[in-house]
Amino acid sequence: MSSKKIKFSNSTGHQLAAIIELPENVEPLGFAVFAHCFTCNKNLTAVKNIGRSLTNNGIAVLRFDFTGLGESEGDFEDTNFSSNIEDLLYAAFFLEGEYKAPTILIGHSLGGAAVIAASGRIESVKAVATIGAPSNPAHVAHLFSSGLQEINTNGLAEVSIGGRSFTIKKQFLDDIVENRINKAVHEMRKPILILHSPQDKTVGIENAAQIYQSAMHPKSFISLDGADHLLSDNKDSIYAGKMIATWAKRYI
Repeated sequence: MSSKKIKFSNSTGHQLAAIIELPENVEPLGFAVFAHCFTCNKNLTAVKNIGRSLTNNGIAVLRFDFTGLGESEGDFEDTNFSSNIEDLLYAAFFLEGEYKAPTILIGHSLGGAAVIAASGRIESVKAVATIGAPSNPAHVAHLFSSGLQEINTNGLAEVSIGGRSFTIKKQFLDDIVENRINKAVHEMRKPILILHSPQDKTVGIENAAQIYQSAMHPKSFISLDGADHLLSDNKDSIYAGKMIATWAKRYI
């Protein structure tokens, strides 16, 4: 496997940090884009494990930091779910211009909802995989429920998510309420693989059921039994990566 750090511009001109990993000495079967979870980054161990499982199976993977997170430019407080979708589109544009247009989108948690929403706008995409994705982006609001009143009153609030402080603005709340993933997945008309843990305490398993019910065939579900939301046990993320790679090969 060869790995290279890169940067690409998003719709607002910010430079987004990314890593592309390619199979060693062979032509990739296809290219995938990975969208990380809410407030996470491309270097989360689970993200790396999943990406490398795909690369070991011949699929090149681009994983990047959304605007204002990780090593990417921009202010997180000015981003929202819609800007995440735009970042995904520009990641696809970059791949198409420098390598080859992506055929697979993979998203974890809110990133899973984002790849569903973006898939219909990226013509080259042939298959979509989600991991612990919410059926409604507004689901993430529970992560900063303690600051909701302040956000609605003052327009913003500083909240703690995963032990880190983030400024959340009202525009973020308004944007996630306006987006409806069930409609997007129904209209997607592309193969989808839904991976979810029955023990996920952050995004309940009922979200996977709702996405599956809304999706058109071909659709598949894999239970990540015993895993937590962040797939913090390496064996869970490696398993997820292997399953996605095996499934995706049918469509690329």
